[in-house]
Parts: sequence; C-alpha cells; structure tokens
Amino acid sequence: MGKLNQIDQAAADKGSGVKTIWQFVKFIFVSLLAMIVQFALLNILNHVPQIVAQFPTDFKWWVFEYPVNLKDGLVVAGGLGYFISSNTANIAAQIVAFFVNREKTFNSGANVAVTLPIYIVFTIALICFSAWLNPTLQHLFISKGWMGGDLASNAATMICSAVQFFLYFPVDKILFHKPKEEKAEEAQA
Repeated sequence: MGKLNQIDQAAADKGSGVKTIWQFVKFIFVSLLAMIVQFALLNILNHVPQIVAQFPTDFKWWVFEYPVNLKDGLVVAGGLGYFISSNTANIAAQIVAFFVNREKTFNSGANVAVTLPIYIVFTIALICFSAWLNPTLQHLFISKGWMGGDLASNAATMICSAVQFFLYFPVDKILFHKPKEEKAEEAQA
C-alpha cells in the first residue's frame, strides 16, 4: 500500500468530514497541476505565429467577443487567435484534471462511461462561461491600461481558473463518489 493510500485510509477512518477535507487538499494540488498545463499551453500558443499572425482580427460570435488589442499599431492580444489558444489550453487542463482527480483525489471506481459524458457537459458549460469571461476581463485590463497583453491574458485566465476550481470540486465529489474498493467487491460477488 502506497503512502498516499495510507493517508487516504487514515483520513477515511477519522470520518467523512476529515476525508472530504483531505480530498479538497488533494484537489488543490491537482488543480495546480491543471493550471500549470493551462498556463504553459496558453503562453506557448499565444506566441505561435501560425495562430496569432493568422487570426489577428476581431472575433465575435454569439456572446463571445474577442476584440484585438493594439499597442502602437501592433496586435498585443485578442482576436480569433486568442480564442483558439485560451480555449485549447482550458480543454487540455480539464482533460488532465478529470483523470487525475478520478484516480488520485477521489480514488473512484465510478464508471467512466457514465461519469465522462456528465463531466464533458459540465466542462463545456464552464468553458463557454470562461470563453465569455476571459476576453472580457483581458480587454478590460488592457483598455484601462492596467496590464499589457501577456499579463492581461494570464490574469484573466487565473480568474477563470479560480471560478472553475470552486465549481468543479462539488461536481467531482458527486461524480466520483464510488470508491475503488466497492467496485472490486462487486466484481468478486
């Protein structure tokens, strides 16, 4: 039995409240991992010429508005390129978070065929919310002169990540409620 499993068992032995607090602590670390994935991809993709240079125009569709932010006549952020890079980074982070939280945070034996579609629907809703909020904040930070393009992109992503963090924990706790041990016992019966 690994050290993490021993800590999980000790927390479970102390009651459901302690177990939930321990899961929340692990969830924080997994969220930090997902955030690192998201920020790394965002900052890499924001500097890929095929993304940024090819799509330097304003992008407006439905509630998503990604205006191009200019400084001295040069594009510093925004547009369709930012839409592509910010949402690609967000999707990649959520894929990492799903599997790591299922396996390590909640030690879940829940059926992936059931939980993954629910998680995907919830994730699409949150990504749509973030796809609206992120450029709104980024444009606000740049237009007010508070930040430059890269810093504004990272600050907006940080705020969206925080919102997602507080919404994902209760949803994951519900989705991944079935422990691995129960699944193993059912298979033996």
